[in-house]
Amino acid sequence: MSDSQFSSLSSSSYDGSASPSAVAPPPNMAGNGASGDDIRSRPLISQVSRHWRDVFWMGVFMLHLLLVGVALAIMGFNRFREKDRLKIDRFTQMILENQPGLTEDFWPLYAVAGAVGTALAWAWLVLLGSSANNMMKFSVHILTTYLAVISVLCFWQKQFFWGVAFAVGAALQFLYVISVIDRLPFTMLVLQRGVKMVCSLPEVMGVSCAFMLVMLSWLVLWSFGVAGVVALSIGDGGRWWLLVVFCVSLFWTGAVLCNIVHVIVSGMVFLVLIHGGRQATSMPPKPLKKSLRYAVTTSFGSICYGSLFTAAIRTLRWKIRGVRSKIGKNECLLCCVDFLFHLVETLVRFFNKYAYVQIAVYGKNFNRSARDAWELFQSTGVEALIAYDCSGAVILMGTLVGGLVAGTCAGVWTRIKHPDRVMMVGSTSMLMGMILVGLATVVVESAVTSIYICFAEDPVLIQRWDAEFFNKMSEMLHQRLQHRSSRATQVLTSRFDSQTQETAV
Repeated sequence: MSDSQFSSLSSSSYDGSASPSAVAPPPNMAGNGASGDDIRSRPLISQVSRHWRDVFWMGVFMLHLLLVGVALAIMGFNRFREKDRLKIDRFTQMILENQPGLTEDFWPLYAVAGAVGTALAWAWLVLLGSSANNMMKFSVHILTTYLAVISVLCFWQKQFFWGVAFAVGAALQFLYVISVIDRLPFTMLVLQRGVKMVCSLPEVMGVSCAFMLVMLSWLVLWSFGVAGVVALSIGDGGRWWLLVVFCVSLFWTGAVLCNIVHVIVSGMVFLVLIHGGRQATSMPPKPLKKSLRYAVTTSFGSICYGSLFTAAIRTLRWKIRGVRSKIGKNECLLCCVDFLFHLVETLVRFFNKYAYVQIAVYGKNFNRSARDAWELFQSTGVEALIAYDCSGAVILMGTLVGGLVAGTCAGVWTRIKHPDRVMMVGSTSMLMGMILVGLATVVVESAVTSIYICFAEDPVLIQRWDAEFFNKMSEMLHQRLQHRSSRATQVLTSRFDSQTQETAV
């Protein structure tokens, strides 16, 4: 895409709210094929007149936090140092079994999960520059084995449901890795450049650590309430339902915090790529502070809204793509999977992680950001490259490994202290670990998504930043577009032949 196309795209992306003021061109753009007028026409985060977006969802999220916080406090306090302090048992003792327990019996077990998750997240950030790629490769290969081992342990403990669940997870993970094994070299190349970008912006790692502390503060209350639920005098069925509700709440809360970091990092990376470096004289003052302010104010509603659906749809899309590529010529199964595939692709148009870059830069609402990002990729052909790249899945595998390690540590101690509560504490602790590690890994994923957006809007930005990487991305994009073109030709030819045969008969 040319620079003039970039300018027209940017000017049409503001909802009419962009400031008309211009910026000085980066000093090192000369000789790279971009004119100064085009550079000056590009918007900056600080130049967009921000409006509050998706306010309804911000209100829903804040109300949810308030209600869940009160419920957690009640559940934890009811069994803290005294059984049935708030007399909740009188509502359940006639219909459900009653089992004694105190909040403080289980609260320290969640402290173990929080400590392990925090240690793994900090280790990931510390090793980001030197060993991040090795850690990602290790995550890809170890996750299947880890899931299989946990499955065996669950069967040994006669937890057949969880044994089957982890066994199915191990099988799906193995099939997925086999289906994308040829994509891993390119994926690791993209992740390496994402790590390179993040290492050039040490302040974004500070943002990740700060939000990790925010998450830990919420986890103190969350684990207090969940410990009270585990100790509650109701049957296992009632406890599990309550745990599911609180886990969904924690997942949403964790996703919101991760996506706030995502928006902040995306805004920083976009500015660095446009201006040609962190130290460029044309960089606006205090960009991190502005990105943070927008993320927690005007764009907060959009983040809350997108966090509800994006992660689940992304995961489903990865799995369906992996299965679809290995089906072969089974027409019936291929038809069913294609139906699911097109359904998920439609959802991806409105819920994708690239929306957060558009939110960071242009301040649009979530649905419009997601739609504009996807249309940009499809119009430039970059969607073919994104479909081939598995960097998001690899980062998710690292997050899952961190969660499994935290859940295992908490589960082992629970096995010693309270053998009948192992799965309850272990599964909820795993979610805690995943969220804490996810707050560390999201910085790399944000850098990768921003690189793809910039490559689609103006490849010159990537060429100026890293010419070798630009050449490899361009070559891979050419290969993927050729591959898609050949497949489309084969499909059309086969359909034409079948129609010809039917007409002849």
